[in-house]
Amino acid sequence: MPGILLGDVFPNFEAETTIGKIKFHDFLGNSWGILFSHPRDFTPVCTTELACAAKISNEFKKRNVKMIALSIDSVADHLVWSKDVMAFTSDGADSPLPFPIIADDKRVLSVQLGMLDPDELDKDGIPLTARCVFVIGPDKKMKLSILYPATTGRNFDELLRVIDSLQLTALKKVATPVDWKPGEKCMVIPSLSDAEAAELFPNGVTTKELPSGKKYLRYTQP
Repeated sequence: MPGILLGDVFPNFEAETTIGKIKFHDFLGNSWGILFSHPRDFTPVCTTELACAAKISNEFKKRNVKMIALSIDSVADHLVWSKDVMAFTSDGADSPLPFPIIADDKRVLSVQLGMLDPDELDKDGIPLTARCVFVIGPDKKMKLSILYPATTGRNFDELLRVIDSLQLTALKKVATPVDWKPGEKCMVIPSLSDAEAAELFPNGVTTKELPSGKKYLRYTQP
């Protein structure tokens, strides 16, 4: 199945959306971007996901991340569905959805980006879209790809945490350890020598002693 790999330039596709026709790279501008796909409009899990995304849209905005969703239905269906989504958030059906939804009713993008879930079929036996998440950097390259099956909803707090890590590690020569949260210590990347690390990280570097004697667990506060 066609798809896109980490580090690839994300396709500069054109698509109809709830805000009109867009060219993806122009839509992103100099921002980061997150594209999340949904199996179908008017389905329960998708509605809860879009409602969550709408409620925390300011958190993405604070991080200079433009949001855009995709579903395999028409713009007309998306606009009606958006009212259901906003009603679910308690903001009210007349409140605008704070990000556009791409119409992929012919599944062109779903196929191009490797989004289809072969285990979830519509009434005609055609695969539905899986719950994909793509994070794209300002250089238009894909920085993250997560693929959930259609039956499992996403955790948007985790997506924000991952974006915080991506943005930090894009600027500093660190990696974030398991369960890392903003403000916590990071790992010095192995390719840096101790001397380089000492110069780059004025807050200091601590090394965890290990039975192997290898000093590869180095921590710093970037």
